[in-house]
Amino acid sequence: MALKVETGLLNPEAAQYAGKGQAKPTIADLAAAARRSEALGFDGICAPEAGHDPFLPLAIAAEHTTRISLGTNVAIAFPRSPMVTAQLAWDLQQLSGGRFNLGLGTQVKGHNELRYAAPWTDGPGPRLREYIQCLRAMFDGFTTGEVTPLEGRYYRFSLLPPFFNPGPIDHPRPPITIAAVNTYMAKLGGELGDGLRLHPIATFAYTKAVVLPAVAAGAAKAGRTTDAVNVIGAPFLATGKTEADVERAKKTLKQQIAFYASTRTYHAVLAHHGWEEIGAELHRLSRESKWQELPKLIDDNMLAEWAVIATHDRLASAVRARCEGVFSTVLLDLPRDLAADDDRVRDIVMTLHR
Repeated sequence: MALKVETGLLNPEAAQYAGKGQAKPTIADLAAAARRSEALGFDGICAPEAGHDPFLPLAIAAEHTTRISLGTNVAIAFPRSPMVTAQLAWDLQQLSGGRFNLGLGTQVKGHNELRYAAPWTDGPGPRLREYIQCLRAMFDGFTTGEVTPLEGRYYRFSLLPPFFNPGPIDHPRPPITIAAVNTYMAKLGGELGDGLRLHPIATFAYTKAVVLPAVAAGAAKAGRTTDAVNVIGAPFLATGKTEADVERAKKTLKQQIAFYASTRTYHAVLAHHGWEEIGAELHRLSRESKWQELPKLIDDNMLAEWAVIATHDRLASAVRARCEGVFSTVLLDLPRDLAADDDRVRDIVMTLHR
């Protein structure tokens, strides 16, 4: 089975997970990275919202590529009104020649209120459902010039004067991909989404036992099959040229995993494996900003549940063994030394395409 393969722009690196700051990219950096990703055969590029806006890098990438798909991974929905997001997505779909994919997520209450300074209402799942319905009503209005009013619990849309309507574009409406870890969002992705972006904190076992059945249930509710949903996985990778390098990579990866596992929203994954106490301790340490102490709680057995672990020369076969039949698309967040090896990266992508 062939897998589609994505890579990222502005993906966080180890120092960022350890609370030591992040890169300061230039427009030239982003343009070069986009061109290179396309030349190496990747099917898609995505940009996270991890300290930088996720839409702007994709506008730059759109100008410097012609084939590769472009997506947010993911844009946080609630701090942006549906109209703000709809206009961004609509314009990027036109500017990219129909290659844009809108990835949406909710983040957690604390980050919405305290980092984004945005109000939080109850029920992020039902609110995201209505947000997507509102986006699609807006896309329809952009296309036809007619408004079908939406009067919901969280959002109202009934006004679109011609002056403020961007009008139809030369491409289909932007597909919407939903970020998911827990079952509600997975079902929502199966029901309403064009795709589902799995957070890497979802282990392979949790994905197969919990997430995929929820996607299937959502798809069945909508009267469609799971083939209609592009399930995008982003497995953690511990890789290096030698086995010694792999061991060092495992230590670095534990920092990244512990960062995410400290978030209570993701603790359903830990509970699935019986790691509730570890999750509680990780959360406590994160609240005390003891970021460098977190990885000590992630042992090698836990790491193996999350990560693909292999030397560079065996990475493609290891990714295929873990991901085939689970994901439709794989996002590879490659370490810097491997990402710089064009021949190796091209070979990995080609192997996964076979």
